[in-house]
Amino acid sequence: MITAMGIGVFLTPNMIVGGGASGLATILFHTIRLQPGIGFFAINLVFLIIGFRVLGKEFVLKTLFGTFILSVFVEVFTLIPIHTENVMLATIFGGVLYGIGIGLAFASGASTGGTDILGRILQSKFAFLPIGKLLLFVDGIIILVSLIIFKNIELTLYGIIALFISSYTIDLVISKLNVSRLTFVITDFGDEIADKLVSTSPRGVTLIDVKGVYTNSPKQMLFCALKESEAEEFQKKILAIDEHAFIVFSESQRIKGNGFYLYK
Repeated sequence: MITAMGIGVFLTPNMIVGGGASGLATILFHTIRLQPGIGFFAINLVFLIIGFRVLGKEFVLKTLFGTFILSVFVEVFTLIPIHTENVMLATIFGGVLYGIGIGLAFASGASTGGTDILGRILQSKFAFLPIGKLLLFVDGIIILVSLIIFKNIELTLYGIIALFISSYTIDLVISKLNVSRLTFVITDFGDEIADKLVSTSPRGVTLIDVKGVYTNSPKQMLFCALKESEAEEFQKKILAIDEHAFIVFSESQRIKGNGFYLYK
């Protein structure tokens, strides 16, 4: 729905082609008046038929399902009266919404089709090239086609901006989903706090004997990896046992291991 909103409300009505199957659907809509949702589904269907042997049955079926849902929502949002005729605003909001939706889909292991299909097909032929560069090449060709057809350099430049915005947003969404908290606790009640945390949460705790250099006295340090949403509750549990505990929260860009899923 988020991706479709970016396409149907902002990008397509303003003739902004930022690459992908949605870009081709936009070109078809403004040339032969083929509805964007129908065009998007038809383009992906052709891609899937071409790459059936390369992609495999499982990928094709999953992508077909995702493509169908996205096509329906694109068609629904296209029926909404245009929200802005300011092309720059449409470029920014369309690119951001598109990127958020695709980022969430990628992080969930889903596929909405588009140039992702062509990228995988080309990678089977040119395995030495990273898929990111292949996708950028395909999107660049589609934007060039829009320049040839629309004959409007400004719309082409807006399309390039939309492509960069959506690509950045996709990376940002995935990286934010991977953000976690590392917690370091210096305390005299390490065993009690560790027991409390382990018994009341799904997180493990590492207990280390340390020495406070300033006080020259033995201490205990707890180390724990948390989801960002769990940090506040953990702090309350720690301070309930030791109100003088020294707690440090540090941000981690990604954690791979038991209890943590790495989004890619």
